[in-house]
Amino acid sequence: MSEVDHPLPECPIARFLTVLDGPWATLIVRELLTGPKRFTQLRAALPGISPKTLSSRLQRFQQTGLVTRTAYAEIPPRVEYELTPAGHRLDVVLATMADWAERDLPRNALQNNA
Repeated sequence: MSEVDHPLPECPIARFLTVLDGPWATLIVRELLTGPKRFTQLRAALPGISPKTLSSRLQRFQQTGLVTRTAYAEIPPRVEYELTPAGHRLDVVLATMADWAERDLPRNALQNNA
């Protein structure tokens, strides 16, 4: 049974974390906030992400209604991923995360505690 066969948790925060788990998920959303992207553009913008991880995150986003996938009948074929209105509403969430990190999480915080 795949993870999408399971219902999402009742708790809204748990649902959010289930869909946007791990750093790659939020970084993919960040990249798509600037407009539609092809798979190769997303890979280039996210050094270190594996094709498998990117593909699985994009599929999960499609299944949960955050991203649309459009295949164009061209040669060579072209596929673009784009945030839905629900996906675009994550902009405020990511902006809030960035504001908090800039204000309350210094870049050298881990070095100071080591």
